[in-house]
Amino acid sequence: MKNNELKIKDELQEESLFNGSLGRRSFLQYAGVSAAGMALVAAGCKKDRGYPDMNAGATLDFKDDFGVLNYAYALEQLEAAFYVKVAAAPPAAFTTAQKAYFQDIQFHEVAHREFFKNALSTAAIGSLEVDFSSIDFTSATSVLGAAMAFEDLGVAAYNGAGVRIKTDAYLVLAGKIVSVEARHAAYIRDIISNGTFADLNSLTALGASNANGLDGALTPDKVLAIAGKYIKTKINVINL
Repeated sequence: MKNNELKIKDELQEESLFNGSLGRRSFLQYAGVSAAGMALVAAGCKKDRGYPDMNAGATLDFKDDFGVLNYAYALEQLEAAFYVKVAAAPPAAFTTAQKAYFQDIQFHEVAHREFFKNALSTAAIGSLEVDFSSIDFTSATSVLGAAMAFEDLGVAAYNGAGVRIKTDAYLVLAGKIVSVEARHAAYIRDIISNGTFADLNSLTALGASNANGLDGALTPDKVLAIAGKYIKTKINVINL
């Protein structure tokens, strides 16, 4: 298992998952191929994880790194589902540039989701059922507000989960993903109100500190309590 983890670390350091030179199709393919090495580690540890049989919903067991990876996978499922829906039928008030950018975010989030799904292999939780009934997808204001909430929460979630990751390669991966989520958050905030892309004062509820120049960080229980509004599937959390 140690050799596989070292191999993953080398692959993550040699080539960024989000290299701008990759085309959209190659981008998604890369997510699957790179995850294959991680899948070997996940499959090898699956047999002794000892998940409880809760009959319904998804279980996030934070006793090891795979619990954190499944937590990230759950959040990426939520974001991907949202952006796929927006990209398929954007609000009429969206500009051409905004439509194109939301298409790009869609590809990023789908790549994140598929990476974790393939990496976790048989250790992955199932697909989550989402609930976007509180979002008016015909309204640019509603869609942008939801997008800002998802991105800000995503950044705080990755930052808060980092301390729980024990494997260097997974921590590197989380750092690469959270930086992309932060780019999304900054862009969306700027669409809503130009020049507010770096406003940390409005993120104190998520743990941000403008005085110290630090973004927010929330523990998984707090993140899931907020995200639960948009998730129908019951999520069981143990060993947190």
